[in-house]
Amino acid sequence: METLKRIIGVVLIVIAAIIAIQTVLEPIYHTSTEDSPYSSTWDYINWLSAISVILGVIFGYIRMSRAGADASVQEFIAANTQFYGFLFVAIIFFWNWFGISGIGADFTAVGHHTRSLIWIILDATIPLLNGAMGVHLLRSS
Repeated sequence: METLKRIIGVVLIVIAAIIAIQTVLEPIYHTSTEDSPYSSTWDYINWLSAISVILGVIFGYIRMSRAGADASVQEFIAANTQFYGFLFVAIIFFWNWFGISGIGADFTAVGHHTRSLIWIILDATIPLLNGAMGVHLLRSS
């Protein structure tokens, strides 16, 4: 289990770096239009994001459940922040992702500008959560 935790820790850190780098560099190489508001690279990165968010929820729950009454206040806060942070990001991420895919194409309560703003928030939040969880998994094993 320790080896698996280390591998997942490294995977989360790598995905965090990919998302952060793409978020910063995309405005340099991609010109947004109404037909193409974001680069096609996100079609691949979103799958990595989905995997990392699911792993984050799972390992966040494991960390939170192990931080019982005997845990320090710092560990209790860190574990709960990571779990609920990943849970929040999972809800918003999958809502937004399904909304731009064919699955949620009929949902028109929000426009493209709102979805773009949510992507920016997710693209800044996911690397922070992934990085923190990845480092925790590396250190705890």
